Amino acid sequence: MNGIGVPGIILLVILALLLFGPNKLPELGRAVGRTFREFKDGARDIIAEDDESSSKNEKAKPLAAASNEEQAAAPATSQSTTDNKRLPE
Repeated sequence: MNGIGVPGIILLVILALLLFGPNKLPELGRAVGRTFREFKDGARDIIAEDDESSSKNEKAKPLAAASNEEQAAAPATSQSTTDNKRLPE
């Protein structure tokens, strides 16, 4: 029982014809197609933004490593003063 099968698809098509009529089905198909296309484009945009941000992070890693070394060399009192500047929760 993997999937709907041919008889199930035929039954769904007949049910759709009875519910919506033959004139509305092409409009519904176009609307569904547009929805899938917009979703696909949005997903591509999100993936592209994620790829851009990860490539920027890879370029920034050497700079971040240098700043971490500087923080390790700094005295612990400077870290406590930055903690005091935080807003209360």
